[in-house]
Amino acid sequence: MNKEELCEKIRKIYPGIGRCGIDLNVNYDDKINQWCVSLIRDGKELKTYLETGDAELCIDDKQCLSLGIEITQLKDSIDRMPAY
Repeated sequence: MNKEELCEKIRKIYPGIGRCGIDLNVNYDDKINQWCVSLIRDGKELKTYLETGDAELCIDDKQCLSLGIEITQLKDSIDRMPAY
């Protein structure tokens, strides 16, 4: 699995991410062995971390619950942030 696959899966589940003013960035953090998912809007950035196993299960279309919960919470938080 690579970051492009994870980005594509997130965009597939949440089509508004990566468009409409919400940018998406995904990187693997070798120090903690987790995927860092960032949403950026209006110069503000929020991050969440995904367990490698959870991300792989979702990429393989086996289970996306953990990824879905984390990204939904992140998206809801960035949507509530005031624009400047």
